[in-house]
Amino acid sequence: MKSKSFDKVLFFAVLIIAIFGIIMIYSASSIWANYKFHDAFHFIKSQSVFLGIGIFLCLFISKIDPQFWFKHANHILIGSFILLVLVLIPGIGTVRNGSRSWFGIGGLGIQPSEFAKIGLIIFVSKYLSQNRKDLRDIKKGVMPILLIIGIFFLLIMLEPDFGTAMVIALTLISLIFISGVKLSFFVKIGCLGLLGIVALIIIAPYRMARIISFLNPWSDPLGSGFQIIQSLYAIGPGGLLGQGFLKSHQKHFYLPEPQTDFIFSIISEEFGFLGVLIVVSFFFFLFYRSLKISLKCDDLFSKFLVFGLSIGILIQATLNLSVVIGLIPVTGVTLPFFSYGGSSLLVTLASIGIILSVSRKVN
Repeated sequence: MKSKSFDKVLFFAVLIIAIFGIIMIYSASSIWANYKFHDAFHFIKSQSVFLGIGIFLCLFISKIDPQFWFKHANHILIGSFILLVLVLIPGIGTVRNGSRSWFGIGGLGIQPSEFAKIGLIIFVSKYLSQNRKDLRDIKKGVMPILLIIGIFFLLIMLEPDFGTAMVIALTLISLIFISGVKLSFFVKIGCLGLLGIVALIIIAPYRMARIISFLNPWSDPLGSGFQIIQSLYAIGPGGLLGQGFLKSHQKHFYLPEPQTDFIFSIISEEFGFLGVLIVVSFFFFLFYRSLKISLKCDDLFSKFLVFGLSIGILIQATLNLSVVIGLIPVTGVTLPFFSYGGSSLLVTLASIGIILSVSRKVN
């Protein structure tokens, strides 16, 4: 029997936006790269390699039957756990920007928390599909999976990587929410989560500094408030159509490393409201297209899996955009498909590959 084709509209939309991301990384990083490495194409070269590998990975994964992930969910989770433990060991894990969350391989860095993100979504999807009846009993059905999520959350916070931990937590809570667990439980867990976040902020002075700079960036304009001030200076002049491609002023050593977490500021400055609309519309289109695939699935595992992967991308993008425009404190979360970083791009494209593999079953 001939294999069905995957969702080509979704794939080409992702391909186009990923190429746009590469172009914007060049625009955002060229000045800094030329100054630091004497090569304006330094960052785009590396990211282009990861994009090529990521597209190949996406197409390869799209041919794998979704039941493969169901069968190996436990092994994937254990592998993710081992990597998160290893990265915390001095001499194995590499410290970058005060966080021991990387494996240094040559000049590249691999972030295991990114791979744990997809591993947890696969495992939780399997658990929810197998224990649908037990989910009515909070102690028997919900607490075991929350305990596993809590262990991974703790490991990522030990790095520390608050942004990735929050993306994972919000994604998995959203996944549990659609499984039919009582609404009252989420009210209670929400209150506990809020208290936990407050505690995490209090015990880490740098997080408190981020809160203060969020409430009033001008209280420390050259310190904790510097990034958000420079980000708003980039967004403000963008207007309707922007300053024009390659004409950003803030990338000239004002906005620190603009090719990473704050690349959306450069997009807004160079392409204005039109660029903002294109980026935001893409993420909603990706989620809408994926949701249609999820709703058509016959088996619960595939349904949960597609929803979890797509809502995870949407949540991460929403957090990043909220930081950039000053709605929430700085979290260190990257913008999927756009921010410089090989691990993030590979995992995001792998997620799309899994969604496309499920689409073969329903198209």
